[in-house]
Amino acid sequence: MKRVALIGMPNAGKSTLFNRMSGASAKVANWPGLTVDLLTAKLLLAGSMTELVDLPGIYDLHGFSDDEHVVRHFLCNNTIDLVLIVANATQIDRQLALALQLRSLGLPAVLLLNMADEAKNLGITIDVGQLSKELGYPTALISAKYGQGYTQAYRLIESELQNSTPAPMQTLEENFAVDQQMEDELDAIIRHSVDVPIKISHSLTEKIDNVLLHRWFGLPLFFTIMFLVFQAIYTLGAPLQELVAWLLGNVRDIALVPLLSWLPPLLSGFLIDGVFDGIATVASFVPVIILFFLMMAIIEDSGYLSRAAFLMDALMTRLGLDGRSFVMLLMGFGCNVPALMGTRTMRSRGLRLLTMLVIPFSLCSARLQVFVFMATALFSPREAPLVLFSLYIMSFLTVIVTALLFKGRFNSQEPFALELPPYRFPTMRQMFLRGWLEISHFLRRATKFITIGVVLVWILTNMPYGVEPASAASWSGWVGEFMAPILSPAGINPELTIALIFGFVAKEIVIGALAVIYGLEGANLMQGIAQQIDWVQAYSFMLFTLIYTPCLSTIATIRSEAKSAWFTSLTLAWPLTLAWCVSTGFYQAARYLGY
Repeated sequence: MKRVALIGMPNAGKSTLFNRMSGASAKVANWPGLTVDLLTAKLLLAGSMTELVDLPGIYDLHGFSDDEHVVRHFLCNNTIDLVLIVANATQIDRQLALALQLRSLGLPAVLLLNMADEAKNLGITIDVGQLSKELGYPTALISAKYGQGYTQAYRLIESELQNSTPAPMQTLEENFAVDQQMEDELDAIIRHSVDVPIKISHSLTEKIDNVLLHRWFGLPLFFTIMFLVFQAIYTLGAPLQELVAWLLGNVRDIALVPLLSWLPPLLSGFLIDGVFDGIATVASFVPVIILFFLMMAIIEDSGYLSRAAFLMDALMTRLGLDGRSFVMLLMGFGCNVPALMGTRTMRSRGLRLLTMLVIPFSLCSARLQVFVFMATALFSPREAPLVLFSLYIMSFLTVIVTALLFKGRFNSQEPFALELPPYRFPTMRQMFLRGWLEISHFLRRATKFITIGVVLVWILTNMPYGVEPASAASWSGWVGEFMAPILSPAGINPELTIALIFGFVAKEIVIGALAVIYGLEGANLMQGIAQQIDWVQAYSFMLFTLIYTPCLSTIATIRSEAKSAWFTSLTLAWPLTLAWCVSTGFYQAARYLGY
């Protein structure tokens, strides 16, 4: 099977092109020797199945960041039949240096100048024929976002792939050892092939930035926008969630219960009350998760996410972090794992470790379903969005506290440079493709953990055989009573304690565990929990879930990225300690005030 690698600078549109070429067939693959996950897809090119690999965005093949190391390692240790160099046409004078570096390696390549529509609007004229002649690479103008020039580019790719000969790996390693001096050649290519106006005007972007990046109003507007996003997610997601829960409830009562009625009670209880109820309860929150990813895709693709990093850089610097740390925190709202891997772009180990320490406090999508569930069960429709927003604020506060306490331990002097792209309107295709990739990855991961988790919870709540499920005589009752002296000051009862224990494996399990423990699902589970605890206990439980030890996959990623047992232990112990202090403090204060 032939292999095509996508290489380009950050924000050049490389991932957008990958999504357009791969459709919904992309998957995350771990590459041996890299200890890193890369997006891959199999597609038909030039009459044969071809593997398309999306490599991390880099500025320089000779750089020292982890992402640059990953790209070099990949090129030197894998057979590459063709490289697709994706460059931002609006910044062609800065982005062609990477193409020259790749040419010096002798790699077969096609240069794709993305955002050609934006370059045209800015008055930038590119002589593709002349550029291709001087560079020595077939070149095409495209817009990965809108699909412009895609057919021509596809023909170039297929033609080059048919005739390409992979460069020997030994040659690549030798060429990497020598730094190429290409500044003069680059200037000549730009002079002969590209006509850039003396002054490039981003009038619309500048007008919007005058408001959104205002020194006084920028931050309040950012938090207002995020609140409206969460309000929209809850408002639109709640009815869809109820619909899915109703459908799954009918499947259970009308189809599944009669179908399994002939089985022994223990086995049917295991399949219905354990496996199905646990998974169904979690599945009912999929619409909310889908909406969350779609909203975040819009914010990211519009160009506003980098503005958020710019706005927060001054505050982040005082905490020992920078704007990139804030971007990683926002990425962590989807899943902490890719956010942790994103810290590879930071050259300073101190900055990277401090950022990795605070990322798990980001309110990830797995925690989101827990909070939506508890907010819907214990709070009114008017109060629920405010509760969710308060938890996001608390997420930021825990980051601030942690960074202030540990910034002296993890020092960094690395300068921060940030590129602000022009504002863009995401297309429907682009938005849904991005959303689907994130959602499918979440569902694949969640399904595995949820199935294992609900089975274990059912065993704990129903064993020894013959006891009342989830009673004090069950195994779960023993564990809950053992932990009661520790968590009861925070208002967390034995049933919630069991759910938290399994939440360490994966936060997706928490709601499924509660469904198994209470023997209920959907709306009935909400009513059952509302009868057992009040809003103070519910909010204390949510605070603990927000802050305490991250899930097993997050811990494994931290261990792999930090390569330090001591640091990994810190990421286990500190959140657990902070969670107990915050939850206990809130619960005791609320009770003291008479709530």
